[in-house]
Amino acid sequence: MAESESYFRTTETGDIALPNGTLRLVTVKSPSLKGRGDISLYLPKQVENPKAAPVITLLHGVYGSHWSWALSGKAHLSLQAMIDADEIPPMILAMPSDGLWGDGSGYTPHSGKDFERWIVDEVPQAVSETTGNALESTHFLGGLSMGGFGTLRLGARHSKRYRALSAHSSVTRLDELTRSGYVEESLADYECDPSNVPTVLDAILQNRSTLPPFRFDCGVDDILIEANRTLARQLKSEGIEFAYEEYPGDHGWPYWETHVRKTYAFFAGRL
Repeated sequence: MAESESYFRTTETGDIALPNGTLRLVTVKSPSLKGRGDISLYLPKQVENPKAAPVITLLHGVYGSHWSWALSGKAHLSLQAMIDADEIPPMILAMPSDGLWGDGSGYTPHSGKDFERWIVDEVPQAVSETTGNALESTHFLGGLSMGGFGTLRLGARHSKRYRALSAHSSVTRLDELTRSGYVEESLADYECDPSNVPTVLDAILQNRSTLPPFRFDCGVDDILIEANRTLARQLKSEGIEFAYEEYPGDHGWPYWETHVRKTYAFFAGRL
């Protein structure tokens, strides 16, 4: 592909100027999604050389989209505040949609679309084409709830792409989405064998020799707290290195807005 040729058939962008950076909205025609995919990007003013800047991708939960982390979680404002305070170095923030299938795609391939490839391959490509960021730059992956599941599963499976992982209030098994009533769709709609449901634990154990550093946390009043505690116990029993923390809070934006700063600090410590 020629240097000036885009991977995507079409790309649309629009910028919102903020006091200390730029919120850039991107829509591309995605081969993996067989349609359009949306990404919200945040470019802090301190990113003087986008080509070399590290990139943090944050995955949203069910019902949300590319705007969720920014508009509901103020993730870009927290990032900017920590950069301004010299707590972390300048980094680009990418907040993609999950592909907008059903109540939540699970970030897995199914229904004739590859929601995994969209996140792992095409989002970095879109970031590169719309900011000048190098494809080989450092990438980190984080997320909440369903996005926590995506973070830990995809990060374990694609360690060459991501230097470190951080998840909040994670779904730990794909069937938690369907059994809990989070999504209207059934497990069969995800084209999964019920006897071999994709789990975070399976993904980590299957890729234990190449795992990037990772952490996860959960609020003590979160409906997923026991699932997260179980995952932590299982990982410990398997001798996997990780960090797990619990804090006051439940399954909601006040918790995620506060603790996304833990994610940023964790990533900054791996640069």
